[in-house]
Amino acid sequence: MKKIALLLAITLSACATEMQDEVRKYGGFADGYIAYKDGDYETALREWQPLAEQGHATAQFNLGLMFEQGLGVTQDHKQAANWYRRAADRGDAQAQFNLGSLYFKGQGVPQDFSEATRWYQQAAERGDINAQASLGTLYQKGTGVPQDYSESAKWYHKAAGRGDVAAQRNLGMQYSLGFGVPQDYVKAYMWFNIANAHGDTTGTEFRDSIAQIMTPAQLAEAQKLTREWLQNHR
Repeated sequence: MKKIALLLAITLSACATEMQDEVRKYGGFADGYIAYKDGDYETALREWQPLAEQGHATAQFNLGLMFEQGLGVTQDHKQAANWYRRAADRGDAQAQFNLGSLYFKGQGVPQDFSEATRWYQQAAERGDINAQASLGTLYQKGTGVPQDYSESAKWYHKAAGRGDVAAQRNLGMQYSLGFGVPQDYVKAYMWFNIANAHGDTTGTEFRDSIAQIMTPAQLAEAQKLTREWLQNHR
């Protein structure tokens, strides 16, 4: 029993030491965050840059954001891409998405839709909703990848299920046309309606158009599915 207690004490002591080391190493991150929220970007930069140089992925992402938007620094898309890439290589999904967006727009890096897709894919697989919706659009239009409506619908489903309004509307469109999914006016109406409930008006005309060719039973089912979805995704 004494040996177990001793081992536990040693383990706890080691953990405490590791935590103290982490605080000493990354303790400035919280100070940088407070400064950033207060609009004191120079202080945020001063706190985050050393951490970013040490490999702190979130600090690296934050520096990328500051350089991209010109917050406390001169706007510099090349520097933004540099910091996003360092964070993206460490698995930061937001950095992967933002780096992909720079490639898509050709800001700070040569425009390259294939490279944009590659980074969007990594971010989407890590659960980034913006990357999931963007991948849906790339596959729908065949930008940077072969056009693939099934793949488009897959990524729209993921983003729509998490509340992305554009993905909800686009998924409604694919169901109404039967692109990548079986044509289904009930599901099309449902997704248009869900997007509308979240403030989208673009798909309202399409929803009302397909309503004219739906039976009363189909409309009732679509409205029921809408209510259930909204209830379950509050």
